[in-house]
Amino acid sequence: MAKPFISLFIPNLDGGGAERVMLHLAEGFAARGFAVDLVVAQAAGAYLSKIPETIRLVNLDAKSPVLLFKTLALKQYLQQEQPAFLLSTLDIFSSATWAKRLAGVNTRVVMCVQTNLSQQFQDRHAMVIQKLKWSVVKRFYPWADAIVTASEGVARDLEQNAKISMEQMTVIYNPVVTPDFTQKAQETVAHPWFKADQPPVLLGVGRIVKQKSFATLIRAFALVRQRYPARLMILGDVDAREPSVKPELEALIEKFGLQDDVLFLGFVENPYAYMAQSSVFVLSSIYEGFGNVVAEAIAAGTPVVSTDCESGPAEILNKGQYGELVPVGDHEAMANAILATLNQPTDIQVLQARSQAFTIDCIVRQYLDVLNGLQAIQRPTAGAI
Repeated sequence: MAKPFISLFIPNLDGGGAERVMLHLAEGFAARGFAVDLVVAQAAGAYLSKIPETIRLVNLDAKSPVLLFKTLALKQYLQQEQPAFLLSTLDIFSSATWAKRLAGVNTRVVMCVQTNLSQQFQDRHAMVIQKLKWSVVKRFYPWADAIVTASEGVARDLEQNAKISMEQMTVIYNPVVTPDFTQKAQETVAHPWFKADQPPVLLGVGRIVKQKSFATLIRAFALVRQRYPARLMILGDVDAREPSVKPELEALIEKFGLQDDVLFLGFVENPYAYMAQSSVFVLSSIYEGFGNVVAEAIAAGTPVVSTDCESGPAEILNKGQYGELVPVGDHEAMANAILATLNQPTDIQVLQARSQAFTIDCIVRQYLDVLNGLQAIQRPTAGAI
């Protein structure tokens, strides 16, 4: 009997963590022999060229206003294709559940919540908009056939603010360790900062936005530089919605006289090689949903210093067992943790053993358990997983 048809829905393929997660999940399902569609509201973004031939890209080509048009376009797609399952993320207004109802199909919808919503809403919106968004989440997320959260912290946030019980959610960490991860991590980085006779490199990775709080990292690095020769490299694109952030960071770098020791490289195709070559990976975020880069760094065998932010890093690092945790925004504590990490040996095998919890194969198995549970109450014509 044929395996069920699985679709994954995401607004676009920008170079962020949620987009990478959905691409990895699609790859994992396809590797197990499923027919897989990666459905996007608009075919744009850094990962557009990374879709393997085993996955069909479906461009809904939704125009503004995005919410209305993407919901109607997704409805039409569901009516035409009728996948057995639709996994949806970055879908605050629950377009997937609305589209299913409008289409009148039996597709099972799984809402995948990738970020700490209360932190995201507080970061981006006035109080009235925050309340509106929470009312939408509270009302319409339970329409989904299943809700998967990227961390326990994200689930607790939904329970507290949307009154969705923990029993209605399944926590599944993100798939960040790909089958070719080790090969990519071992690739050579040609940048002169990674030559053997150079000072250690601290690495930050993420979009250049306020959420990532690279200002905290730069302030911490300024303290580190007073006591230890080192350099700081930051990988990640400038977000068009927050164009002022990078100039503010550059002004801070100039204030501390760090122009020769801090470098923004933008988006890079293979950040894992940079992680493997760096002496310490630092996450300075105000909030996360999971913190993919933390899991990637330990998979590369690189020691981690991270803010103990909501949500994810403390779970990845098991409350500090696999890396240092510091308070959000505390650049002095971050500097001290970086210095301590630079001065202690790294057990690469321990870090990489922990990272096995975040392999695509491990995570896809957990998602298939969720889909199996939904299939048990689905129409009997669907094939077995």
